[in-house]
Amino acid sequence: MLAEDEASLYLQASLMRVWSPQGDTPVVKVAANRDSTHFYGALNLATGEQTALRSQLMNAEVSALFLEKILQTYPHKPILLVWDRAPWHKGAAIRLILAANPRLELLCFPAGSPELNPQEHVWKATREAVSHNHFKTKLTELAEIFEQHLTKTRFPCSLLDKHNYTELCAMFK
Repeated sequence: MLAEDEASLYLQASLMRVWSPQGDTPVVKVAANRDSTHFYGALNLATGEQTALRSQLMNAEVSALFLEKILQTYPHKPILLVWDRAPWHKGAAIRLILAANPRLELLCFPAGSPELNPQEHVWKATREAVSHNHFKTKLTELAEIFEQHLTKTRFPCSLLDKHNYTELCAMFK
């Protein structure tokens, strides 16, 4: 079971609280442009592992590529992917992937409920660790660090524990 979402990463630093010596005002450099890139992310709710894809676009074709990446990541397992109702989650490219891969099932979160999506917590943790108050001057460098943090960090998720996932899985073995 995976929870999916997309996020945009800007070279422009976002600000958050920071400790500094008394009397020293912290300085965060601001980029003059609004360069950005996007990430698709899927959180494995059982293991906390992340599957990620960086892209310049968010559209149905890239969403289909991400679904293919998920299928390759879990080659012999049935997959339930829960995602939101973004317009790029619909279309011919998505229908083709689903028709060719019956082991992949999609389920949508209720409309207007990002707080239910565990992937939102992954974005928040990664932004806090990487893109808040950063000093990078190149988007490619920042995006690489962002992606490394996503793929090398385990993000625990209590959603399944709250709903007795382990017990439910044991019942169906």
